[in-house]
Amino acid sequence: MAKNRKKSKNNGSTAMVTDEASTQVTAMDTSETVASTTSQISRKTKKGVQMKRTKNVRKQKAIAKAVSQNEKSATKIEKNESKTLRTKSAKNLYD
Repeated sequence: MAKNRKKSKNNGSTAMVTDEASTQVTAMDTSETVASTTSQISRKTKKGVQMKRTKNVRKQKAIAKAVSQNEKSATKIEKNESKTLRTKSAKNLYD
């Protein structure tokens, strides 16, 4: 048999009072808030159909991996170009 852990809730249950109705009228808030433009600028991906969480996570990981590999290859190409430029300039210096 399960233990009854919440004894305080079981002992003192009271009914909700619904006799008093609120007659006070409050005005609707019509103040406009400006959306931050920085969040709109930084968003580059298109927002498509709602996906399941696991599929969305896999897609985001794949996009992040592709971006990192692209940056990695760009730095590698830049490194190789600078290396060839240095060797050519060194050869021209001694010739």
